Amino acid sequence: MKEFELTPRLQAVAGLVPPGAALADVGTDHAYLPAWLLGRGLVRRAIAADINKGPLDRARLTAQQYGCTDQMEFRLCDGLAGIAPDEVDTIVIAGMGGETIAAILQAAAWVRDGRYTLILQPMSAQPDLRSWLWRNGFSIKKEEIICEGDKLYNILVASYGEAARLSVGEEWAGRQSREMDQPLRGEYLARLLAKLDRAMAGISRGKSGTQDPRLETLRQAQTELIVMKKEWDEWQR
Repeated sequence: MKEFELTPRLQAVAGLVPPGAALADVGTDHAYLPAWLLGRGLVRRAIAADINKGPLDRARLTAQQYGCTDQMEFRLCDGLAGIAPDEVDTIVIAGMGGETIAAILQAAAWVRDGRYTLILQPMSAQPDLRSWLWRNGFSIKKEEIICEGDKLYNILVASYGEAARLSVGEEWAGRQSREMDQPLRGEYLARLLAKLDRAMAGISRGKSGTQDPRLETLRQAQTELIVMKKEWDEWQR
């Protein structure tokens, strides 16, 4: 088996996949994640799915190159539309916007079952994804923050059931506790606060100005994140 390494983002995703999983990698592109996991015997089988033929062709080449074609299936489909509920127990959706991830899950009613582990890595719209999850009965079991280049990425592990209501600030940043082992969280909160500042300034300059209804929600998120940042910094002392 030819060896290769994953990017830090995909390495962190791989580390959250349960051992022996039957994996679906949605939006697989080159299928590096399932090929890496199969090559190390960390999953028992994998489905590489993509909505476009080009990425799926690249996925087949990766599987051939790294000797795991027999353990990987390939599905040309939109989201989870081409995957049956009894084929997988772990679903990875990484590298897409949070709203797109939510739409994929919304369209697959069968994921509303506690036996499935969802590993989600949104590139944007994290508040929208967290909001969709808890409002649709999913609980976020774990979050990890990793750095790749100069960017911070969130990875969420979720499953159906035991959903807990999130505040506006928690939709933006996720829940936090003193026991969390997340050395990048302080920087993550600082970047979110800067992002909120930019968003509010942009809206205030718009046609509706300070009357824009979005501002109130953003102000609430900002207030909560300031408290969360202060709390986190105190815990680190």
